Amino acid sequence: MATGGRAAMATGGRAAMADGGRAAMADGGRAAMADTVTPWGGWGPAVRDDPFDHFAQARARCPVQKVRLPGGHPAWVVLGYDAARQALGDPRLSKDMVAALEANGDVVAEGLPGPEFSRHMLNVDPPVHTRLRRLVSRAFTPPRVAALEPAIRAIASELLDELDGAGPGATVDLIEGFTYPLPFGVIGELLGIPPADRPRLHAWFGVLLTGWDGDPPAEAVEASGQIVAYLRELVDTKRRSPADDLVSVLVAAGDDALTTQELLSSLFQLVVAGHDTTASLIGNGLLALLEHPGQLHALLADPQQLPAAIDELIRFAAPVPHATFRVTTQPVTLDGVQIPAHEQVLVCLGSANRDPARFPEPDVLDVGRRGGQNLGFGHGIHYCLGAPLARLEARVAFETLLGRHPGMRLAVDRDALAWARGDGLVLRGLVSLPVVLGPRRRQE
Repeated sequence: MATGGRAAMATGGRAAMADGGRAAMADGGRAAMADTVTPWGGWGPAVRDDPFDHFAQARARCPVQKVRLPGGHPAWVVLGYDAARQALGDPRLSKDMVAALEANGDVVAEGLPGPEFSRHMLNVDPPVHTRLRRLVSRAFTPPRVAALEPAIRAIASELLDELDGAGPGATVDLIEGFTYPLPFGVIGELLGIPPADRPRLHAWFGVLLTGWDGDPPAEAVEASGQIVAYLRELVDTKRRSPADDLVSVLVAAGDDALTTQELLSSLFQLVVAGHDTTASLIGNGLLALLEHPGQLHALLADPQQLPAAIDELIRFAAPVPHATFRVTTQPVTLDGVQIPAHEQVLVCLGSANRDPARFPEPDVLDVGRRGGQNLGFGHGIHYCLGAPLARLEARVAFETLLGRHPGMRLAVDRDALAWARGDGLVLRGLVSLPVVLGPRRRQE
């Protein structure tokens, strides 16, 4: 899944372009709400934890509008499905952070871990993007992804065995004990990170991906430094002793090889995109099913619905509420609103995926929903390269957990839950998900 956020802006960019002027009204278009600038992001817990009414009200006012981000930086937010799909595929909306910084100096800093780790697929345009994606895609061929399934099942079973050790009536945290370590274990397998190293690397990323206001705290700076040093050491190790993993493949790419900056940036982005967003997909999706027992029972009665159910959970639960950094290279008209050149644009996937013009009864969870392609994995040339792996991990997670504990229930009131993992814009995940697993179902 695509990612970014305040803590890890090398994965998407916190760059907020300066106010390039009021929006022009396209011929026959709608008002751009240039006179009323809506604050966007930095929400209190009520909106942060359940942003969909907020998105719907904003979308009803105008599906493309000027907003002001935390810190006062102006941007545009795209809320309607058709406009969002257009924006995601329009080459005039650049993802080249370096070019954006050069075009407009009034831009906030890249954030941790800094510009050296910002040269990856999510931050460049063709032809550089084409080359990087071609190289990294070697890890996501259908056979290589399918070959990971036994390892994914083994990791999921081992994690669930540990939770089962607490007893059927005990309260366990699925985020800490299952949904977060599972994707991290998988990305460790993909990249060839030694199992003994994974806990400390996991802990460092946990600190780095915790949202904060203002300058990064000392612990985030320290975690960033530890991650940078570790990834450098990992690359050096794979150069000396290559193995059958993605880092070795990228190191040995030959004439088309990545630069050191591109390699380190790509590894950092893959770790973030490969575990945090997938963890939020699984955690948010599990909660949605627990809150909709009729849908959970329908899925348990017909497990063949699971692939479609995963797409519906991506649409409904919004693990990635906004796509990452984009900036207009020239004026662009979206849904009748003209956005000037050199302006930052946020595509609100969480709003677009609940647009009633595209999805009937968009606020209803329907695991059998068909025919509405959602934008949760993006669209166009930046469509999430790891989408097949994320779907596979989610399928294995749901099959393992619900197959073993179909009677699982939430252990706290929903009001006690908090979506404070990530910045709430690009990353949206639960801090914890306390459940009672209940008795283990006997295998027939």
